[in-house]
This record gives sequence, C-alpha cells and structure tokens, in this order.
Amino acid sequence: MKHLALLLSAVLCCIPLPVASQLAASVAYAPVLTPCPSGVSLLREVGTVDQSLSDGEHAYVAGRRSEVLPGAWGSYLAAVLKSMTGVTNLPEYVTDILGGTYGERGYPHFGIVTSGGGYRAAIFGAGVLNTLDGRNTTSVEAGTGGLLQAATYLAGLSGGSWLVTSLAQANFPTLPDLIFGPSASGKDSFGGWLTQFDLLAPSDDPLVDGVYLLDVVAEIMGKHSAGFPVTISDVWARTLSRHFVNGTDASNFWDDTLKHGAGLTLSSIADLNTFANYAQPFPIIIADSLSPNGNESNVLNETDIDVPLTNPIYEINVFEFGSFDPTLSAFTPTEYLGSPNDSLCATNVDQLCFIEAMSSNAYNVYNTSVSSQRTGAPVGDANLAYKAAAAVMELVVEAFSQLIPESKVELDVAIVPNPFHGVAPSTYIDSNETLLQLVDGGEDGETVPFMPLLVKARNVEVIFAIDVHRRQAADTEDNWTAGLSIIATQDRVAFFTDTYSFPPVPPLESTFLEYNLTKRPTFFGCESTVESGEPLVIYLANGGPPLGQPPLTNTSTAQFTYSADEIDKMLSQTFDIATQGIPEGLEKDPLWPACLACAVVDRSRRRERIERSGVCESCMERYCWS
Repeated sequence: MKHLALLLSAVLCCIPLPVASQLAASVAYAPVLTPCPSGVSLLREVGTVDQSLSDGEHAYVAGRRSEVLPGAWGSYLAAVLKSMTGVTNLPEYVTDILGGTYGERGYPHFGIVTSGGGYRAAIFGAGVLNTLDGRNTTSVEAGTGGLLQAATYLAGLSGGSWLVTSLAQANFPTLPDLIFGPSASGKDSFGGWLTQFDLLAPSDDPLVDGVYLLDVVAEIMGKHSAGFPVTISDVWARTLSRHFVNGTDASNFWDDTLKHGAGLTLSSIADLNTFANYAQPFPIIIADSLSPNGNESNVLNETDIDVPLTNPIYEINVFEFGSFDPTLSAFTPTEYLGSPNDSLCATNVDQLCFIEAMSSNAYNVYNTSVSSQRTGAPVGDANLAYKAAAAVMELVVEAFSQLIPESKVELDVAIVPNPFHGVAPSTYIDSNETLLQLVDGGEDGETVPFMPLLVKARNVEVIFAIDVHRRQAADTEDNWTAGLSIIATQDRVAFFTDTYSFPPVPPLESTFLEYNLTKRPTFFGCESTVESGEPLVIYLANGGPPLGQPPLTNTSTAQFTYSADEIDKMLSQTFDIATQGIPEGLEKDPLWPACLACAVVDRSRRRERIERSGVCESCMERYCWS
C-alpha cells in the first residue's frame, strides 16, 4: 500500500470527517425496515433429496429454454459449421441436436462458471466470455461465438463475481463495453470497470486517497445507524461499487455527492429488460461461511485455506439467498435478506456492491483480524496481496474506531443477520448463530463455483469451467493455474454424495502439471454413466501462455489497476487460449470448434441413445481425461 504512513496520518489527523447524513450514498446504502408484505414467507426449506428451485428461477429457466435457447443454439451451430468449412464434417447428430430436430428436450443443459482471482480472474473470465459471445464477429468466425447466449446459468465468485454481477446489472452489454464503458452513457448507467483507478488508493496523492477513504467509510454509516453491523466488507463494497455497479464513470469518479451505485440491489436485476426477456444467463454468486462451529479437520491442507469443505456454501441469486447443501437446504428471498422476523422485513441489504464484496472478501485470510491489528501482531507474509490487505485493514480499523464504534462483531468478514436461525439444529452448524460470517467464495479451496451447477434440480449436464486460480506451491509466484480448485470440488462432493455428483478428476496437482491439463482444454466425465448423474466438464484454465507468446494473463491478484492497453493485450491472449484447443506446435487445432461442439452435445447425444461417431469420436478420445 503506497505512502501508508502519510495516508494514515491524513485520515486520522488532517482531514475533516465527512457527515454521513449529507452523503446520498450513505442514505441509499442503508437498509430499510418496514412491515412485511402480506403473504411473504422468509423461509423456504428445499429438502435434501428431491430439492426444488424457487418459483422465480423455475419460471426464468423455462422461459429462457422455450423463447431464447432454440435460436441461440441455432446461431451457435451456424458459427461452428461455417468455421469448419473445408476442414471436416460434423456428425449428423450434432446438427440435429443443435438444430432442433429433437425439439426443446434435445437441447443441451449448459452452464458456465468463472473463478476467483481478483482483476486477473475478472479480465481472463471476460476474455473467455467474449470468445463465447455470439455478438463478437471474431468469435463467430472462430466457431465459438454463441455459447454464451446458449448458457442457462452463469456463476461466479470473488473476481468472477465482479464479472458476473457487473454484466448482469449493466443489462448484459458486450464484454468490451462492460470493461471499457459504452461509447455513450447516462448519469446512472454503467461507465466500465475504470481499471485506471486503483481499487484501494485511486490517486497518486495520499491526501486525496485519505479523503476517498473517509468518504467510503462515511457511506456505510447509514447502515450502522439503521442497526445493522458493518465491517471491512462494507467498505470494500463501496470501493467495488465505483467499478462494477452502475452510477460511476471517469468524469464523476471523485464526486462525493453521487450515490456511486448505492441502492442498486441484486434483486432489482429482475426489472431489467434483458432479464425480463430471458436474454441473459441466470446469474449466481457464491460465498463461503466462516463459522465458529466448522469442523476444522475438513480444512484442505493447502496454503491460505481457512474454511472447512463441509461448511455451508451460500449462493445468492436474483430471487434467493441460501444453500442447497443437505446440512441446511433452505433459502430466504434475496429482496428481504437481513429481515429480523416474519413481521418486520428488511430491504436494501442485498446491495450489488455488498454481494460482490461478500463473495470476494478475503481479508480474514491475510492475517488481518482486529486483534492482530490492534496488538501490533506481524502480518507474517511477504506476499504483496497480504501486505495490501493488511494495510487497508489497518486504515479501516482506525477509521472505524473514530467513525463507527463497532465492537461486537469481527471486522474482517461480511456479516448478515442469519435468516436460518433455529433451522435444522441437528445438521446446520450455524443454527444457533444470530449472525452469518461470510467470506470469499474460494476460501475452502474451491475457487471455481461448481457447486450451484451441481444442484440436481437445475439439471445442468455440461459445465464450461473457467479456472484462473493461482498455484499455491511455496516455490512459485507465477500466478498460473494448477488444477487445485477442481480437485477441491471433487473432495467436497465426496462429503455429500447423495446431493451432488461430480466427474472424476486427477487428485494431484502434479498430474495436472505433468499432462498439461491446465494448458489445454480438457473434458472430464466423458465416460460417466446416466446413473452417476455427473455433468460433463469442459475445463479451460489460465495455465500458461498460448502458441509461444510471452505471458500476459498471469498478473498478480494484488494488482488493482490496469491500463486499457494492458487489458486489450490480455483479452487478445485469452482469445488465443480459448480458441487454440490442443495446439499443433504453434498452430491452433483446426478441429477445436468441432470438438467443443461435440462435448457440448455429448449428454444430449446420450439421452437420445446415439453412439459417438465421426470427428466426435476422435475428438472425445483426444480431449477427454481418462
């Protein structure tokens, strides 16, 4: 953190404290308590065997499958066929399935998941989505464009949550417009990710940064005054809001009279026309629970992992917050998250920026608890990410001590009132807790958010997984991916075999590295049976630069500012990674578009009892992990 001493001095000594009541953002960020509407239920128990989706999600998925996906799959098929002209012919069953010969029942049940890893993950994930976007002419010509439009679900965590939420709330723009901002924008529209401004210290002047810090702390004081606990996650939320929520552009970034996205909620995405028309994949964000009651024997033996695999994983979507894990199996309406009881409902807690912060808050990992900061305990890790997080925590804790005397909660986690207090006391570890402590969705080791798409009620048969998780080995800081997250998912599913199914993957990082499984697309679950219920996973990792190029996509998780030129180059390299297949020397596999299509339809092929044939047979032999 730059100029820490001077910045801290400016914050505490030299700058007048802002008055929260004068800040529009403070008012807009505060929860509102009102009598619950008639007929509202704050608890939906979904069971542990025949689990069900919310009415809202069920209706959305049904509408998307009937009104959008036939055309989307047809467009994707056209792109594949055009890219394969003169190279090979697809088996007839591929064109029949994607072309609608088998009707709605024949279309693939397809979802996309994109991992954590800070801005690196958001940019790489956006690059892959751009490669799958049917609105991108270059992607269509490559034979991959259209898969984004054909996906039913899009899930993200941590840096991936920044991508998924910003894309959804900005009304599903193209990825370049999402990152760099549209050519024309209004007062409350999306101004792009504004990567030229550092997430934590956006100027080169420590005094300006001090004012900025006081502003974002003051913006959460309205929430505190409303009786809700506030933590560093709320401050993190208000910084993220200026980058990943509507209401900020480069011209008004420093204007402290604006709301900067405060008041915009996840549940309000339902009002957008692209959502009302089923035009975007159903977005899901996840967060981990840092419970005082977790079984520590189930913590992965990996660096930086704090959360046991058996702790509940919470998902947040437009309609509900909760967990399908059999230990809880319950949800509450997202719109009323934080409600104290069935008579008095809270609204405005599901702020988009707070959900983004909840999913990406890893400050507890960075040895920056309140006690360690106040006792002067050492940070204990030279990694830049840890140092930056520790510096921010020190600043925020000091600012809290003056502005918001919050002594009853842990400040290094996101906190929401527990809507499941008293539920499933024999299995739910937080049944007796009045507050939920939520942290980065990858803190149990699963930095790719597979779990929501493994829910059997969602019937997702094919998952395109984007993995940007950095290696954890002590002897490397290269930030490349080594398969640890997908291994962790396999380990977690083993605890809940009656609820989730996952295809076999190599259990060791060394196997992923030895066989270059993170440097090429790999299919997992090719030989899974119908009885196993396992999805087919198309795994694409940020495991190394493509085609002999210099590395550009392995930036540090702690890098909080990027130039437009740097992002352009990363997006270009990501396009090559996502379209190279298994390269032949320095040349892309010309059959990759066909092989990808073969994988996408493989579960549909099996449902129709069709044998693999032609190029699909050889593709699956080449790309499948056995």
